Amino acid sequence: MAATLHDVAQLAGVSIKTVSNVVNDYPHVRPSTRERVQAAIDQLGYQPNLSARSLRSGRSGVIGLVLPELSLSYFAELADAVITQAESHGLVVIIERTGADRDRELAVLSSPRMRMTDGVIFSPLGMGQEDAALLNVDFPLVLLGERIFGGPVDHVTMRNVEAARAATEFLLAAGRRRIALIGAHPDEELGSAALRLKGYEEAVTAAGLTYDPALVRSTTLWHRANGAEAARELIDSGVEFDAVFGLNDALTLGAMRALQESGRRIPDDVAVIGFDNIEEAQYAVPSLTTIDPGREQIAQRAVDLLVQRIGAEASRPESPSEETVAFEVVVRESAPA
Repeated sequence: MAATLHDVAQLAGVSIKTVSNVVNDYPHVRPSTRERVQAAIDQLGYQPNLSARSLRSGRSGVIGLVLPELSLSYFAELADAVITQAESHGLVVIIERTGADRDRELAVLSSPRMRMTDGVIFSPLGMGQEDAALLNVDFPLVLLGERIFGGPVDHVTMRNVEAARAATEFLLAAGRRRIALIGAHPDEELGSAALRLKGYEEAVTAAGLTYDPALVRSTTLWHRANGAEAARELIDSGVEFDAVFGLNDALTLGAMRALQESGRRIPDDVAVIGFDNIEEAQYAVPSLTTIDPGREQIAQRAVDLLVQRIGAEASRPESPSEETVAFEVVVRESAPA
């Protein structure tokens, strides 16, 4: 049986009200009493009932953050930014990882754990546009990412097409004409890969060049190993290229390793640009030129929108907003200006 407030009060020799005051961190508790109650809490392994607290106060002070994975630096750094922004509102964040699996993403939307929170920031990868109606949940929800647009909840995303076009244009302005792209998803109609490929195509054709499918390399995942493998396949194919655009930094860092192993000099032989501006990018050798997609702004707007919805009388937004944030080309050694 889980320990109760009554159990803690009995062990500590205080009233249930005093235990409640300690649990809720009320200031007017004697230090000696607080220590005694805390010792009883630790001994019994008591966990506050967030559901009961929520029923009493109408708020738990906790929000959920649902991400596909944390092994990719982008999502780990996004989580850190969300936590920082949430703390500024006095909120605690719990994180769920779905593995980009649609069934797990759907399960999260009906998860009792998420319903113990005041609201959820949700970044799906398995769900698609056809699932938009399933976002009609009875708690505040803010959507991230590029899998669903025009849904029934607030949505914060990045300018994928424009940013990818800017990355490609940057390489073109540096005199590169055979720009390889790594990380395409051939069957994807809507998502980060499809949108970034669209921006790449637009820049290439606008420059009067012919789009060459041989320069576009697909990967299943966007990890370093996938980038290295795709770059090796590109090299082995014999296709000429003088630049590489990786659709995220992890892919790009892996590709850089393969390029260097093949004897190609970066940026002399091959200019390289990534996407995400993860912290590791600035410490790569050479440091990685990349797109900063506005991760900090995404976290700020997502938390701010969620807080607004939590504070509203009804959690169901009458007019959900769809916001995009600014991006920037961050110039470093792998593709100097």
